[in-house]
Formats: sequence, structure tokens, C-alpha cells
Amino acid sequence: MYGFRIVDKLQKIDEDIKRAQLKYHSKRVLVSKEFTFDAAHHLHCYEGKCKNLHGHTYRVIFGISGFVDDRGLMMDFGDIKEIWKNEIEIHLDHRYLNETLPLMNTTAENMVVWIYEKMAEALADRKKQYDGARVEFIKLYETPTSYAEARREWMEIE
Repeated sequence: MYGFRIVDKLQKIDEDIKRAQLKYHSKRVLVSKEFTFDAAHHLHCYEGKCKNLHGHTYRVIFGISGFVDDRGLMMDFGDIKEIWKNEIEIHLDHRYLNETLPLMNTTAENMVVWIYEKMAEALADRKKQYDGARVEFIKLYETPTSYAEARREWMEIE
């Protein structure tokens, strides 16, 4: 019943499906993409192991929402990767974070807000391409079981 099968005919645009059918809805949707990076840092004004230089394999998860275009796409996952690689990761991966980030204590709580702001700036710069796109959340895992999070609704409250 659910065995392997080869399709008889691939669907063709403008023959089997019309362009107007590609966009199924006009609802806001959220896409998410995750990345890892390795970095070293130490904490100031902290009594514990983390006052010493040490490293982590961080995991960051982006949640970005917006409206689909005429193709039914909100944002290409490859575009999220391009922003990550060219505008954010270059400051983080295999870096000494105390040196490459703005002057701050390099806590997960401070870093997640910085990452949020960088992604929000990148989306604002691409407003024509992704009108209505916004960062909903960023999660920054410092260890597999410990993370800091920044959410849009929290960032808008000052």
C-alpha cells in the first residue's frame, strides 16, 4: 500500500498547476534554521570556572516570520544561511568573543540579543525582498541543555 513508486508524470507549471495556485494562503508563517559555531570567551565579574578562558560549541536557532510570496515561499532557507554566513557568523566562529563582539560581558544573555539585532538589521536591509519579515525569536545554546532566548515581544519592550 505504501511501497516504493515512481511517479508517472512530473507536474508542469502552467500545464498541470497554474501560477496563481502556487500561493495557497496569505497567512503569516514562521521558518526556522539552525547553525553551530565554535568560539572561546571568558566572563568578567564572575566567580566560577567561566571566569577563565574556555570554549563552547554554540547552537543558534533563528525563527523568522513573514508572508509568502506568489510562489508560496516566505524566505528561502538559503537566504537565512547567506545572512548567517556573511553578516553574523564571521564575528563568532572560531573567534575570541571578548575581542570580536561589541564591548560586553560575553554571556549567552548578551550574545543572543546581539545576534537578534544583527538578523533584524539584515532583514530591514532586505525589506523590498522580504516585506513584513521579522525575527520572532533567537535561541542560543551554550551547552546542549542550556540556552538564552530573545523574543520579538520582549525586544520591543524597553
